[in-house]
Amino acid sequence: MSGIQVDIHAKHFPATTGAGLRKVLNALRFSAERGEFLAIVGPSGCGKTTLLNLIAGLDLAYEGNVELPAASGKDISAIGYVFQNPRLLPWRTVLENIHLVLEHPGKKAAIVETLLEEAGLLEFQDAYPGKLSLGQCRRAAIVRAFAPEPNLLLMDEPFVSLDATTAERLRQLLLRIWQARPTTVLFVTHDLGEAIALADRILVLSDIPATVVADVSVTIPREKRMDAALIDEFRRRIPESRATGPSNS
Repeated sequence: MSGIQVDIHAKHFPATTGAGLRKVLNALRFSAERGEFLAIVGPSGCGKTTLLNLIAGLDLAYEGNVELPAASGKDISAIGYVFQNPRLLPWRTVLENIHLVLEHPGKKAAIVETLLEEAGLLEFQDAYPGKLSLGQCRRAAIVRAFAPEPNLLLMDEPFVSLDATTAERLRQLLLRIWQARPTTVLFVTHDLGEAIALADRILVLSDIPATVVADVSVTIPREKRMDAALIDEFRRRIPESRATGPSNS
């Protein structure tokens, strides 16, 4: 298997009333090839973050199976995760936060330095997160995710709450880093326009209990994805796009 295979029969959480269980994912199946950029969109609260947590192994209480691609020469997959919040430890510098995810930081020094330079953070590597802007912290989180050279990268609305200009700069940064170091990406977003701008394919999830209601290949050439008119035209062709939030492109 070259990519990832996901087959979630069911995922339940305790009901808010305290009685019984509430199903949040139902018969949710998909796959992604190695090096593919797959965006996942759907209504707010439908279980997108829950899905990523299952794939990451942070939540094992579900029915089904997730088959991860094995890292080169290893029996397990190397996974990077970029959360909605950058989750940088405030008492550690940018460089120290990146080193936390590396088994042997010294062996990755050249890679980390290159990533920091590409992200415009080389001069801030010894700064603490409290001295950085939110955009800079999100850039640091992207660098941290790519530093271990993962063969699967999970991203949970990494550009949420940013202004449009900063978000677009970070999208372009993400694409540059990913294209230079291809890895399978599962990118959760509430913004269908953002999904079209970034992804090779888009999975549209239903409301809770979430299942896949559309699997769409993005056919717009990447060099033309700055064209808002093309993005809007493609958006209108996606089934069930009404279930997602408005485009911020």
